[in-house]
Amino acid sequence: MAGLKLEQVSKRYGAVHVIDQLSLDVAEGEFLVFLGPSGCGKTSLLRMIAGLEEVSAGRILIGDRDVTEAAPGQRNLAMVFQHYALYPHMTVRENLAFGLKNINLAADEIARRIQESSRMLELDKLLDRKPGQLSGGQRQRVAIGRAVVKEPGLFLFDEPLSNLDAALRGRTRLELAQLHRRLGATMIFVTHDQIEAMTLATRIVVMNGGVIEQVASPAEVYRRPATRFVASFIGTPGMGFVPVRRAQDEEGRAVVRLPGAGLLKTQVAAAGLQGQVLSLGLRPENLRPSAEGALRGQVEMVEFLGERTLAHLKLVDGSPLTITVAGNAPQIGDHIGVEIDLAEAHLFDAEGRAHHAQESLA
Repeated sequence: MAGLKLEQVSKRYGAVHVIDQLSLDVAEGEFLVFLGPSGCGKTSLLRMIAGLEEVSAGRILIGDRDVTEAAPGQRNLAMVFQHYALYPHMTVRENLAFGLKNINLAADEIARRIQESSRMLELDKLLDRKPGQLSGGQRQRVAIGRAVVKEPGLFLFDEPLSNLDAALRGRTRLELAQLHRRLGATMIFVTHDQIEAMTLATRIVVMNGGVIEQVASPAEVYRRPATRFVASFIGTPGMGFVPVRRAQDEEGRAVVRLPGAGLLKTQVAAAGLQGQVLSLGLRPENLRPSAEGALRGQVEMVEFLGERTLAHLKLVDGSPLTITVAGNAPQIGDHIGVEIDLAEAHLFDAEGRAHHAQESLA
């Protein structure tokens, strides 16, 4: 088990900067998830950690060893790819043993590692089958097992669940979480799927355009996003934004003018809040229909999702907003008021920086 340190790491392809001076510390035993949209640089970063891509600038340390220039095989890590990359002519047992034989590990040690990993991943009864005789989930478990038998200091996962169907992804997520608890190993996982990130990570690194927007626990990323990008990217649906103008502050709190000219006294501290033009950030579960609501809009669509119902509104200024509805849902075309849970209302300045409700002001 080993920690990881990235120091001012950059990646360039000619004049194109994919990652620019990124620094990050990963503690031993942590399950860290790189999350972001396609093209944000998360896979390039993982490949640099693995030694599959050259580092344009900066240093990578695994444990206390500088591995920036080290070959992949000298980094004491194992990587699980999006595609299983199993040898089709070999049995599961032979696939698991292949890398160990290449480093001339003793036969009895290879047998021990295969026995332990196959028991842990429930592959015991599949050891004599070939990949063509396995389901997609079983093949992915073999790919994970091939990493486990190496007993590395660091595990890297490059979107390993993206080729599985929804039900199988859910089961495999659970298996990965259980594997992390059993091994206590340091794991770094790359995904664009926020559900995978929220359910697996001890900390999430949200990336955008080759830079880190926020590093925090899943709960903090969701409830206290650092930027407007994080707020919009995290959540299904993401946070809604209402354009507002700052009015006269009261009692240390920011007061904003809503679409339709109403005033809202937020629980966001006025100190440090720059600019007059702001965005009010609201999640659907923190809004509900109310005749006395501060916002007003027309229902454009209603979604019944089983565990909850969402109503999609157009506010008086044309801004879209999604709210959660309990009980009888409004009808399309209805004009309704919206009540805001002020403790969960955020303000974003012109630079996209977040300002959150302060408990001391509640």
